[in-house]
Amino acid sequence: MSRTRAAANGEGSIYKRADGKWVAALVVEDPETGKRRRRVLYGKTRTEARHKLREAQDRADDGLPITDKRAELGGWIDRWVTTTLEASDRKQSTKDLYATVARRYIATDPIAHRTLDRLKPSDVEAFLLRMRNTPKDPESEDADPIPKYSSSTIRTTYTVLRAIRDGAKRDGLIARNPVEAVKRPAVERVEARYLTIPEARALMHASKGSRYHHAVVLIAHTGLRRGEALALRWDDVDLDTDNPAIRVRGTLARSRGRLTVTTPKTTQSIRTVPLAPDAVDALRAQRTAQKRDRLRAANIWTDTGYVFTTATGEPVDPRNLYRVVQVAATAAGLEHVGVHALRHTAATLMLEGGVNIKAVSALLGHSSVAITGDVYAHVTDDTARAAMATLGGALGERTA
Repeated sequence: MSRTRAAANGEGSIYKRADGKWVAALVVEDPETGKRRRRVLYGKTRTEARHKLREAQDRADDGLPITDKRAELGGWIDRWVTTTLEASDRKQSTKDLYATVARRYIATDPIAHRTLDRLKPSDVEAFLLRMRNTPKDPESEDADPIPKYSSSTIRTTYTVLRAIRDGAKRDGLIARNPVEAVKRPAVERVEARYLTIPEARALMHASKGSRYHHAVVLIAHTGLRRGEALALRWDDVDLDTDNPAIRVRGTLARSRGRLTVTTPKTTQSIRTVPLAPDAVDALRAQRTAQKRDRLRAANIWTDTGYVFTTATGEPVDPRNLYRVVQVAATAAGLEHVGVHALRHTAATLMLEGGVNIKAVSALLGHSSVAITGDVYAHVTDDTARAAMATLGGALGERTA
């Protein structure tokens, strides 16, 4: 009895359907699962169908997935997220952000229904314009409603869409990336929220009695980022010298349901930060408090080495520190204050105190002095005016 021969990988055929459309069919092995699947491509003419078949066979020979360039952008997004993005050397937090943006903002927009080969720069511009004009409250009758998406979110979405299209171009599905022809959206600069000295003192005082009071004091006195403070280990702390300091070597964040410490994006973020007396006192008090926690927890204590820990020694979820600051801010009568406001306050006070902007930039771990100058323009402007006033006073009498 004869047996039907199994089609070889990449073997294909071309035929014409009753409706006049030409079909190129081939059997390929999925490079991820190893399973054999029949794939069908379409063309208006026999020549077009043959061309698509050859392209697909070449991709199969190279071990690449067979994806029709006429497939919708939305269908390509999921593959990009699970393969190209996941295989990249981006930080895990960045991968998580990009995946969320791709699926939440791009895949749910009408642009997702455009085919890979038909997406034009004007489609991208229309998409970004829709984001910009979407109100936070659709039922608002305000003539100038609050936008749903911030300029930063729109810019990130642009970046992700460009990366998605770069992936399709790299895989040979498209010849060019239309997103490249669209200008990257600008980000509106929002002046950093910072506290006055009385407000900062009130906030620290209001946080007393909370588990993470000492973390609040440390951030206020050093300008550390929230994740940097929570990633500190006792091995990074040197209190018993003439020049007490801490070494910032990572940042703690929640990723995929787990708390992880990752290395900073830039080498400037890895730095040594000197400590003021109040910061030294806070860390010594934290060490004493942690010893008490260890005794109470007994055999359920986990020795992680972190400076700031839960009652059982585990690392602190950044959201819990945020909640402590929120409660303290409310008690102190302060509005719109988060953990980052403490960092801004430290930077502002240093600059107002006459500390060189280059030194402040290094202490904050900024990648460049330009970033420091941009974020804290309100301080540098005041400093410039004060400098001009000093110059005027030094020159003496008016000559005009």
